[in-house]
Amino acid sequence: MLTTRPSFVFFLLFLSLPLSSFSQPSNPVYNSFLKCFSEKTETSQAQNVFSQSNPSFSSVLRAYIRNARFNTSSTPKPTLIITPRSYSHVSAAVLCSKPLNFVFKIRSGGHDYDGLSYVSDKPFFVLDLSNLRDVTVNIADQTAWISAGATLGEFMESGAVDMVHKWQSVGPRTDRNLFLRMLLQPVTRNTVQTVRATAVALFLGRADDVVSLLRKELPELALKKENCTEMTWFQSALWWDNRLNATQIDPKVFLDRNLDSSRFLKRKSDYVATEIPRDGIESLFKKMIELGKVGLVFNPYGGKMAEIAEDATPLPHRKMLFKIQYSVNWQESSPEIEMGFLNQSRVLHSFMTQFVSKNPRRAYLNYRDVDIGVNDHGPNSYEEGEVYGRMYFGKNFDRLVKIKTAVDPGNFFRNEQSIPTLPSKA
Repeated sequence: MLTTRPSFVFFLLFLSLPLSSFSQPSNPVYNSFLKCFSEKTETSQAQNVFSQSNPSFSSVLRAYIRNARFNTSSTPKPTLIITPRSYSHVSAAVLCSKPLNFVFKIRSGGHDYDGLSYVSDKPFFVLDLSNLRDVTVNIADQTAWISAGATLGEFMESGAVDMVHKWQSVGPRTDRNLFLRMLLQPVTRNTVQTVRATAVALFLGRADDVVSLLRKELPELALKKENCTEMTWFQSALWWDNRLNATQIDPKVFLDRNLDSSRFLKRKSDYVATEIPRDGIESLFKKMIELGKVGLVFNPYGGKMAEIAEDATPLPHRKMLFKIQYSVNWQESSPEIEMGFLNQSRVLHSFMTQFVSKNPRRAYLNYRDVDIGVNDHGPNSYEEGEVYGRMYFGKNFDRLVKIKTAVDPGNFFRNEQSIPTLPSKA
């Protein structure tokens, strides 16, 4: 029995610029440059050109000043700051600046401790490349392409998105002896909001075999033998229970019952039937960073589970690619704190509507979630129960209602999400 837990941390840093009023007819230099820039890029570029009268000018300029000596009121300021968002924008900015005869400074966001990229004693423009921050890593070729605006911590971000995106085609379809879970967690590293992507796996076999397998199927993981621990099945159960030194612990710890050891938490669920596109993964990362607290667990299906008929057991979701668990925990409780965390989980769940199963949207019974519906077992019991019942059980809901009606017609065994009985005939 073998478990692996290689961890990958990916830093996502986004510069958010207010879209204020950019029209400045009193500035002929601004108007001349903007007209040329927009014509050459064939789209309005007001949001990427900042004059000194723009409310965002100061924050854009100061964002990448690395020396406070050049961040004073007396430091010369550029006439314009241009923030291109594509390589075509860069060439257009150069072509449109040359006829205006201003000193042209290029700032990439790096060290530049003497301010050469954003200070001049003559009228000047600054071409700020901070939006061009892609990092593309080719594991097979052992090469990387790093855009000029990328800073420390970035972004392996592109690699993280690629890895999570590719996992969707590997996790549910890989060797039957491999369970490969993906965890996404919003974290803070060196004051930067990030998403940490962690692969957690269990393989029924030897370390050499799983390393060889994933080197072919998911090289983005860069899995090495030293990332793996070989252990017995019982030890693996301890490991999944987050026990340190699982190979040395007495299994009798499973008999311990620690009172009041539970946490404040909320769990929700979803199922994914078709792969989430790459730009969808990118938008998910951004949303998780925006919210800041809710983590996701991607559990692959496939294997033996996919071979069992949908109506063989109450669980109908066996043909799905993977299940999502929404997870958020907190330490202190008050109505305000609790509502804040619950709201975050609901917002992320709502955001994921575009990517998950539909008609009905599916849910996992063991992650009970009263947000999707409850039953007061009154005159509309069947209709109320069908809402959550279809999400948990799909077409199997009808059979379960018939069985419930036959064995418990009085609905003695009930809770807020139990199977309802068929409506009585008048």
